[in-house]
Amino acid sequence: MTSKLFIVAEIGVNHNGSVSLAKKLIESAAEAGADAVKFQTFVTAELAVCRANKAEYQKAAGSAGENQYDMLKRLELPFAAHVELFDYCKTRGVEFISAPFDLESINMLVSLGVEILKIPSSEITNLPYLRRIGSLNKRLILSTGMADIREVGNALAVLNDAGTMHERITVLHCNTAYPTPMEDVNLRAMVTLREAFAGIRVGYSDHTLGCEVPVAAAALGAAVIEKHFTLDKDMEGPDHSASMEPAAFSQMVHMVRNIETALGDGRKKPSPSELKNIPIARKSIVAAEKIAAGDVFTEKNLAVKRTNDEGISPMRWDEIIGMPAGREFKKDEVILV
Repeated sequence: MTSKLFIVAEIGVNHNGSVSLAKKLIESAAEAGADAVKFQTFVTAELAVCRANKAEYQKAAGSAGENQYDMLKRLELPFAAHVELFDYCKTRGVEFISAPFDLESINMLVSLGVEILKIPSSEITNLPYLRRIGSLNKRLILSTGMADIREVGNALAVLNDAGTMHERITVLHCNTAYPTPMEDVNLRAMVTLREAFAGIRVGYSDHTLGCEVPVAAAALGAAVIEKHFTLDKDMEGPDHSASMEPAAFSQMVHMVRNIETALGDGRKKPSPSELKNIPIARKSIVAAEKIAAGDVFTEKNLAVKRTNDEGISPMRWDEIIGMPAGREFKKDEVILV
């Protein structure tokens, strides 16, 4: 990750188990301006028991009668597919990131050479998992959906104790409802995370519909923004309907980059583009009437007006009042002393 805002297109399981579709998603995300694409890596038998139920949004988007285990098995990508997609990301100029959901998947991604690992919200209370991933001293992105501030602190402490310090970790505020209602976004929690954990980069993982919340996150100083990405919101699969299509994603990237530029360095000073306006817009002290040499400057014979010349600032008004005129001044002439 660079110092600029890092934009992640979360492909997740929107590849529907197809390497070909995954490549199309990578290509489209790169064209839309993403810095990275993020997948989900899991071994179904290590992730869920056979009787595990689906979430409500997964039931609405999946096959009737299919439980979570069956759905995950259908969407699981083998190691060979990861290798192919990892290499393809290099050709498209985007970073390959994945979120491992079990210890075996962590090891798989490490052997692949993945530089950034994403800790999904579901694993923030998984102590053995956190210890293992923390021991790697990789760059980590920690999603905090469903967690309170205490649980976030506990997870960070485990990662630190295992060997990964704060400067290697980015914490994402997140809500895991698909889609997230606006009243549940609570974007100020991102700022709370920054204030609570010194040295931590913060960002936002978005599951709302639209781009206004990611743009607002950029305005609040997010270091990372993650957004689900699909080629078609109407495709069959658990996450497509809450994902963003390429044209909208590209527009979001454009808006976020504009906000990133507009934030500036925080120093209050005239910008280069407005310096030329100072002599035009700001006023100077001028003669309100004809003033003879030796006359005393008074509130009656002086005025403050815009001129084409930069004269004496009106902030020096009290200093000028009572001084004698060193020469004659015509009406509206800039006073010089």
